[in-house]
This record gives sequence, structure tokens and C-alpha cells, in this order.
Amino acid sequence: MMTTETKTVGIQSLQIGLNILEILAREKEPLKFTDIQNLTSMTKSNLYKYLSTLSQFGLIYRNPHTNAYTLGHKLVQLGNAALGQSSLIEVVIPYIKKITDKTNLTVLLAVPSKNGPLISYIQSADDYGINIGAQIGTHLPLSSSTGVVFSAFEKDVRMKEWEEVELSTFNESELQQFQAEKEKTRVVFFASKTEPLVKHVSSFSVPLLNFTNELIGAITIVGISETLPKSADHPTGQYVLSFAKEIQSILVLESKF
Repeated sequence: MMTTETKTVGIQSLQIGLNILEILAREKEPLKFTDIQNLTSMTKSNLYKYLSTLSQFGLIYRNPHTNAYTLGHKLVQLGNAALGQSSLIEVVIPYIKKITDKTNLTVLLAVPSKNGPLISYIQSADDYGINIGAQIGTHLPLSSSTGVVFSAFEKDVRMKEWEEVELSTFNESELQQFQAEKEKTRVVFFASKTEPLVKHVSSFSVPLLNFTNELIGAITIVGISETLPKSADHPTGQYVLSFAKEIQSILVLESKF
């Protein structure tokens, strides 16, 4: 009697590409070409081809200042699609690029997740590179300007569980300060933080709301503390807030079709 043996047939080149993505996800920090080569034992020419292809499709991102690689925004888009969620990225990217071009500051897009605000896109400033203490796929803490915005506007129960865990690490003084920042953010739609993650690097964030005024993300601007606006009244703050309102208008129109 003949038996049929089922064999797993795979495409080797695809498997190699997926292995590179898994390495970048596992290491949880930007990796340079030599780091990836050591971890994959690939030749320089082959690895270059794979990294170039993955970059072209947005699956990985190479920081032009450090030449280090991280996971790309396309993976977040695919993840959102798998969850049945519409991605903000295609709508927001043109605005993020305009902000970076005008301000020469690094801009992040963060979206909700059960573990806190998740960075889904980064546009780095061209003229200088700074260590912002985060990359695509990083969850931002409650103590960041993005965290304050999410706490002020997010209504999802899962996010509230994240907030409770984060708040448990605050002392009484920090709790009082945070509550004051949260209440102010609800009024001015703007939160700023001085050096929340990295010394000399500060940020401010504005919420992105949908047609029912529910939080669907946040735009965060990152830069050197001495030059970054700390008030919504600053021209740069007003510039970013105007884009947030414009994005909401686009989402309102899309919801009608």
C-alpha cells in the first residue's frame, strides 16, 4: 500500500525576507547592516538586495542619519487591515511630510493599541538626526506627550487598563501634575512634555479624531528641547492643529461614502 507524505513547500527567498523582519522585531532596536549580516550569516551582496527590496515596499525603514534599519510602516498598515481597521497612514503621511518640511522637526504618528500608543510612522528631519528614544512599533508611555493625549481622549476600555498600570508607578506629586495636564489637554487639544524619554529631546502632541470625535491617533512632534514649542498658541502648534482639523474633515467626508 502506498502512503502519501505531505511536504511543506516554501519559497526560500520569501522565507529569508521574513526571517529578516523577525530579527528586526526580536531585537527591538535599530540594527545596522553589519548587525543584520552577523545575525543572518548572509553575504553582503545578497543582504543588500533583500534590504533594498524590503525598503521599497515599506516593510523596513533605513534611518538616513544613522543608516540603521527598523520595521517599516507598511507592517502596521497590514496589521490594521488584518484587524479590519482602516489605516490612517495613507491620509496622514502627506501632512506629516509637510510638517517636517516646514519645521525641520521629526514627526510621529501613533495609533491606539492595548499596550498604549503605538508608533506606526516616523518622518525624520533631513537636516539633523536625533535619538528620539523610539522607533516604529514602539509603545509610548503615559508620561509622554502622546500618552497624555491618549489619556485625555481615548475611551477604549483596553487603553484604560494600560493607563491604570502606568498610573500605579506615579507618586502623589506626579499624579497631581498628570491630572492637571490631562484636563488642560482636553481644552486646548495640545500636550507638551520636556525630555520625557531622552535628555535634551522634548515633544508635543495633538489628537486625531474621527467624525464622532473618537480618538484614532495622535501626531507628535519631536525636537531639541530649546527649540520645540511648548504652547498651542505658538505658530508651529497652530500649524499642526490646523492639519489635525483638516484630517478630521477628510475622515468625515470619507464616512459619508
